[in-house]
Amino acid sequence: MLNPEERKAFNSEFWGEFRLMMRRHNSKEQRGINWLHYPTHIKHVYLRMHCDNLGSAIRLDFQFKDASIREIVWEQMTELKAVLEQAMGNDGIWTRNISAPEGFLFDRIEWRNDALNYYQKEQWPAIHAWLKEKLLAFHRFYLEFSEVLILLVD
Repeated sequence: MLNPEERKAFNSEFWGEFRLMMRRHNSKEQRGINWLHYPTHIKHVYLRMHCDNLGSAIRLDFQFKDASIREIVWEQMTELKAVLEQAMGNDGIWTRNISAPEGFLFDRIEWRNDALNYYQKEQWPAIHAWLKEKLLAFHRFYLEFSEVLILLVD
């Protein structure tokens, strides 16, 4: 495997290339979206990307400390499930009550491509293309339905 310095350089190269590729994709509402830290505008809701030797994933995490708020948001997402999955192009993995190492519970919707290996550089273009497709699909969905979620937690 990679030592810490090699891992840092590897990560920097991969995510730097991805950032450059996504730089030209902005929305009409927002200029210069930081795709690596997608702006959900909802505290405790995070869209994250994950890549390793087992595949690539886009994860939508709901990390509300208040279980009742997490429940309400999850119910709303369940109502939007068909629309979200149509936008994303495939079914996500919907998981409730994941235990974080820090000791709190959270919910996650995840889209995976297990055929991609982050540690094989020749697969980087395919990983970048897959992440781009999923991020842009999520972005189109989120532009339309984010207000519903924002109003729930305000």
